[in-house]
Amino acid sequence: MGLRKGFLLLFAFLVIFSEKSIGVQLNSGGYDNILIAIDPDVSEDIRILENIQDMVKEATHYLFNATKKRIFIRSVKILIPVTWTSKDIYQLRQRETYEKAEVVIANPYLKYGDDPYTLQYGDCGEQGKYIHLTPGFLLKDNLISVYGPRGRVFVHEWAHLRWGVFDEYNSDKPYYISGNLTIEATRCSVHVNGTNVMVKRTGQSCEARTCKYDPHTNLFEKGCAFFPKKNQLTRESIMHMQALPSVSEFCDESNHNIEAPTPQNKICNSRSIWDIIRTSQDIISTPPMENNIYPEPSFSFLQYKGRVVTLLIDVSGTMGGNNRIGRVFQAADIFLTQIIETGSYIGIVEFSSYGFKLSDLKPIISNEDRENMKLLIPHTTTNRESNTCEGLRCALEVNKHLYGSAYGTEIILVTDEEDSSIINSCNSELSASGSAIHIIALGKQAAPKLDLITDMTGGLKYFATDKIDTNDLIDAFTGMSAQNGNIFQKPIQLESTSLYAEPDECLNGTVFVDETVGNETCFVITWQMSEPTINLVDPQGKIFTGEQFTSNLNSNLSRFQIPGTAENGPWAYSVCNHMNSPQAIGIIVTSKAANESMPPLTVTVFVNTATRKYPKAVAVYASVNRGLLPVKGAKVTAFIEHESGRSLTLELFDNGAGADIAKNDGIYSKYFINCTGNGRYKIKVRAEGKAAKSRLAITNNALYLPGYVENSKIFLNPERPTQKDDVQLVLGSFTRIATNGSFTISNIYIDSTQDNYKPCKITDLEAKIEINKFVLTWTATGDDLDQGKASSYDLRMSVSLRELRDNFADCSSVDISIAPQSAGSRETFEFVPPDLSIKNGTNFYFALVAIDKTSKISDMSNIAQAVVLIPPTPATLTKQNRSTGI
Repeated sequence: MGLRKGFLLLFAFLVIFSEKSIGVQLNSGGYDNILIAIDPDVSEDIRILENIQDMVKEATHYLFNATKKRIFIRSVKILIPVTWTSKDIYQLRQRETYEKAEVVIANPYLKYGDDPYTLQYGDCGEQGKYIHLTPGFLLKDNLISVYGPRGRVFVHEWAHLRWGVFDEYNSDKPYYISGNLTIEATRCSVHVNGTNVMVKRTGQSCEARTCKYDPHTNLFEKGCAFFPKKNQLTRESIMHMQALPSVSEFCDESNHNIEAPTPQNKICNSRSIWDIIRTSQDIISTPPMENNIYPEPSFSFLQYKGRVVTLLIDVSGTMGGNNRIGRVFQAADIFLTQIIETGSYIGIVEFSSYGFKLSDLKPIISNEDRENMKLLIPHTTTNRESNTCEGLRCALEVNKHLYGSAYGTEIILVTDEEDSSIINSCNSELSASGSAIHIIALGKQAAPKLDLITDMTGGLKYFATDKIDTNDLIDAFTGMSAQNGNIFQKPIQLESTSLYAEPDECLNGTVFVDETVGNETCFVITWQMSEPTINLVDPQGKIFTGEQFTSNLNSNLSRFQIPGTAENGPWAYSVCNHMNSPQAIGIIVTSKAANESMPPLTVTVFVNTATRKYPKAVAVYASVNRGLLPVKGAKVTAFIEHESGRSLTLELFDNGAGADIAKNDGIYSKYFINCTGNGRYKIKVRAEGKAAKSRLAITNNALYLPGYVENSKIFLNPERPTQKDDVQLVLGSFTRIATNGSFTISNIYIDSTQDNYKPCKITDLEAKIEINKFVLTWTATGDDLDQGKASSYDLRMSVSLRELRDNFADCSSVDISIAPQSAGSRETFEFVPPDLSIKNGTNFYFALVAIDKTSKISDMSNIAQAVVLIPPTPATLTKQNRSTGI
């Protein structure tokens, strides 16, 4: 068997194995390995575990019927935090982590209710990131009347997560005007009946009246709410109001409400929920069952133990080139001093042609423990070739010593291995070990197939170039913090930058220590040949120099840890090269949460795929959060570097345009299209917030049902909690640095005449009527996806929404005179329709496309409505006071 053929078979095995062992799998109609993780900050309560099981058992039957007798839930894993008491039924976890969970159970921030929600960042039909449920949602039975039975809510959120569909309600636009010129509640289907009421609560009593018409919006007044009848005949839709007893199906083409301004219509081109779901691989691959016989879900309980990590460092001959071993020594110093959590266990193994144990697992309790481990980091190389399998076997043996098994342990492999056949002899051992193997690949010659090890074992993958003026190796080690959900112990990177400095040139900048961080704040200065001069000024003007820093000449770094909690505000630094020759200098700043009552502000970077075949674009995302609440108003910049060292910069936006599907949701996005070559790419993100400009975004998530109508009476649910202290929502200045590991692009070809990308779809078109003219607004798209500037627009209008959706090119064209602005700009277009009198009852729908310089046309935008409606005078208002019914 040739090497290429043998490798292809190995590749196929690893792909199949990773697909079957990592994440949710659908087998013969049953979902296996759904992971539900409990945040370590959640108080121990056995009822949470009991109610999770009850919720899933209820959900599996609801899901089976909703998918037309296709899909059920076979097995669920519940990941229990180390902060909970250990029990005999809790098994040792393998590669399951909090960050990989499909469902997280976590406390809300600012006590803003118990809304279930799903974090979605992709386009229509793309999977989400996780479902968030609160302990209150699982424990408070009075919320069942608000959201519906928990199993039904789970199916609603699962549809978001798994199939990439969106809500069929809109809290920002609760009403719209139908094609029949009636004011309707935003819903699907329109067969959900109810009453529109304005309710004023006073203590335990309330007052209700008929909603008034607002002439400025042509809709009901603000605060008007739709109260559905509790007993209905309609079965749709789960994505609107799963709380109603009759609702058991998703809207399909026969009953989908294409007129309502729902996120589903906006993002999915007015396609029905079931139309999206039925084209998913889950449904395509799963025929309906002939009977209703399927097993009840099974549950396994897994628990975190103490973190166990073995550093596995390549010391073969090639590691001596480009000072790789020296840079590893420096980065490992920072990892052992600032990143690895107190209470963890660390082992160290070096390898070349064989593995050699430098240290058994040792607990990290004190600073002395950290210093002792740093003394064992290898800093010299051999003249031998590397055998990565031998090193991995040795590291696995070290990891087994604490618990008698490598389950739940980690290996950080640092290597420049170039041989693609390295894992032929040990892949079965690695897959069965239960250990997550993280890899930091050094240099552009490092074997791309190393990534298969991380794919197979659920590890992280990074790479570092041989450029001396970057901190990428240090950043990779910094990204190796525990994946247990404990953000209060997680080291947070506030700064990481470097410079190849000429003589007397300085690296200057400012780091903001915001109120959410400040404990264990470390300033680290790195250098290539000679310690630079250091000047650090705190927010009160106090100056710290190199005399206050502790230098390590072996690691080529100086460190200063702020005693106690660092003062909030700007810390200005100046690091200057005093040598007569150029050298690389850098600064890294890390900190931890200031206290456990305030979640720190964090940034998470991810892409929509780990591998991409050009010219399909990679979408880059950065989620900026404080706790689980999104942060809006930040400036977010991504620095993307190819393994060759070539790099570019992208500014990411949270504007609801292009790659960004939702405005102000704390996810900043942009497409990456300017690839410089095949191979690995890495992303480093810098997020900055300015005082009074960055804020927490309080968003509406699950539909909070205000009440219902039964026997002609209105019954109210508990009032929805609101955040009244707006001061808590305003953030001060901050800086954050985050990395995402690496992704791979293949099939790149160079053809300067080829235009591979059409403009992005416009998703925020709005239309209104002002006196005698139409006014349209939207966010400009680009020439290539969300970048550049389109060449022209094609605007169409119709009196029929369905005609505009299905036959855009045949609808009436509007002469649009404006030239497109750069992507992300706000566009406004006004026009007076010829031969048309705008009067009561005028109702038109609009959509447009963007056209680029090579006549590529974007997908059609969302459909916007402009209407004038003056309804008849409402009937006499009625007022009644009741505590339970009105």
